[in-house]
Amino acid sequence: MTPDYYLGRARRAIASARILLEDGDLEGACNRAYYCMFDAAKATLTTAEPGRNPTLAKTHRGLIAAFSQHVVKTGLLSADLGRSLNQVERIRLLADYTGEAIDEAKVRWAIDQAAAFLEQVERHLGNESPRMSQ
Repeated sequence: MTPDYYLGRARRAIASARILLEDGDLEGACNRAYYCMFDAAKATLTTAEPGRNPTLAKTHRGLIAAFSQHVVKTGLLSADLGRSLNQVERIRLLADYTGEAIDEAKVRWAIDQAAAFLEQVERHLGNESPRMSQ
């Protein structure tokens, strides 16, 4: 898969997260915010190591570890992005698996983090899309 493929998925995920938030589906919004970041991380990994197949990371933790090792630690993108990816994944796990109520402010924060993550990845890859309406 190409970076454009993953970026397209990430853009759809962030748009879905915003729609789900406005519809009151906080758990769904968390899920889509995380998957925005997940796919944007895959887009970055396809270029960070030419020939690397990001689908070889068989787990979410594996993809996050690869992003840290090949993107953050090499200085391609900031450590803040790696931290936010980890934090949004934790929120997504709570939303998807624990049945705990998720605070709307936390969901909005996750969506903001995902949007910023995608923006930085697009800038890094030189593949910025027209601004999506907020």
